[in-house]
Amino acid sequence: MKHMKTAEVNFKITLDENNLPINIEWSASDTGDGGKSKAVMIAVWDEVAQHTLRIDLWTKEMQKDEMKRFFHQNLLTMSDTFQRATGEENIVEDLKDYCEHFAEKMEIKPPASGN
Repeated sequence: MKHMKTAEVNFKITLDENNLPINIEWSASDTGDGGKSKAVMIAVWDEVAQHTLRIDLWTKEMQKDEMKRFFHQNLLTMSDTFQRATGEENIVEDLKDYCEHFAEKMEIKPPASGN
């Protein structure tokens, strides 16, 4: 039997009187990483119900431009994860094309030059 390792990722969310996040802290047991964050997105696959459970939290300090970048980077990493998990390269190319379109529409990076 191979040696099994366990690890934990923990989130501590401080809420205001309206139950809105004002502070998000996280830590990872196996790497020692952690710190404060302005936003977190967690997706969990419910095997029984066959759908995704989501937790999306952000503090009021999260600026609109930061949220645009946060979404863009999440979309890119989701396409990378999908490719590694399924090998579906054609649709991943489409997803990455959409990510480029998203970045341009959100003006989070300069459009490609026509030169």
